[in-house]
Amino acid sequence: MFIEQISVFIENRPGRLAETLTFLAARGQDIRAFSVAEKADFGILRMIVHNPDAAVAALKEKGFTAKKTEVLGILIGNAPGSSVKAIQVLSDAGINIEYTYAFVTPQAGGAFVLLRVQDNVRAAEILRQAGVALVGHKDIF
Repeated sequence: MFIEQISVFIENRPGRLAETLTFLAARGQDIRAFSVAEKADFGILRMIVHNPDAAVAALKEKGFTAKKTEVLGILIGNAPGSSVKAIQVLSDAGINIEYTYAFVTPQAGGAFVLLRVQDNVRAAEILRQAGVALVGHKDIF
């Protein structure tokens, strides 16, 4: 039910993102989604890849600082306000969303939204009870 995401610290300089993505592509990693949170000297590259264990191992071998974390995945419809229900349900339950990113998936008829929260189990149960469609790693690939 949860999705393994990898986070990689990368220097905030021209070409570093391209180098990192090229490195993973050369190792056969299918990158479905990524997001970069930028700081002054570095960025945090968060990605959903086909094989998170192999990606983290390869990145560490290359000298990157990389780790896996679990995020929640939901499927939202392709209409204005589709994400509001899930976000409001979590808000009403007092669950803070630390960060989120999304990508469109025409095959599923909407978008996958990835959510980082403190308590994945509790958030998943609340979303499930509210009728929000949860997705896992296999659903994305």
